[in-house]
Amino acid sequence: MFKKIPHTYVIVFSLIIMAAIATWIVPGGKYHEETKIIDGHEQKIMVYEQTENHPQTWQVFAAMFNGFEKQAGIIAFILMIGGAFWILNDSKAIDVGILSILKFIKRLNRYKAIRFIGANNIIIVLVMLTFSVFGAVFGMSEETIAFIVIIVPLAISMGYDSITGLAMVFVAAGLGFAGAVLNPFTIGIAQGLAGLPLFSGFEYRLFSWLVINLIGISYILWYASNVKHHPESSPVHKAAAPEARPATLPDADQP
Repeated sequence: MFKKIPHTYVIVFSLIIMAAIATWIVPGGKYHEETKIIDGHEQKIMVYEQTENHPQTWQVFAAMFNGFEKQAGIIAFILMIGGAFWILNDSKAIDVGILSILKFIKRLNRYKAIRFIGANNIIIVLVMLTFSVFGAVFGMSEETIAFIVIIVPLAISMGYDSITGLAMVFVAAGLGFAGAVLNPFTIGIAQGLAGLPLFSGFEYRLFSWLVINLIGISYILWYASNVKHHPESSPVHKAAAPEARPATLPDADQP
């Protein structure tokens, strides 16, 4: 029988207690920046030096307040981003928007250029880019569970398998999270702790996000095409009963 997972605050405070205990055991030290001449060029390097130990006791009770005070900017940003996302999620605006775009693309299938590219391919790319943007900007990860129940039946109705539907949501959000263009939960917190300008290095992360998505989406498109033409190659082929497949949307490859 599984025990209930402790509240987030309990976990955080436990880590603070462990860190305080470590101050009685681990020698004190700090890093400072020094400029040295290396190969005839000036370079700034971080140098570690041992300092006097400062064991912590009652200070643990002020740790959370001091942390909130130091990182108030990124905390407020996360609250606003999180609140905006949950408003969109609870209002079902994202669900309605995705389904509207899918139906629109289906209607465009009468054009030769769309049939050549493949309406299904366009749908996969657009859905994955949408969730990748959410992962890169909102830090979406476990929130994708709510959308899997929508996208998996859609993927199956287009002739793919459930893995394709899962990848369109979860893998796409992971690609965006890895690129972390404006991810407040990774870049924002890390740069705040490091003392760097908030969200600096945007151009490099944007380039990385584009490369990651190009590789990731291309692989999913290849996998989806392979499964559609060779259903037996799917790892879940035997587990998927044909009669259980929904037929809510027609195959986009059909005129």
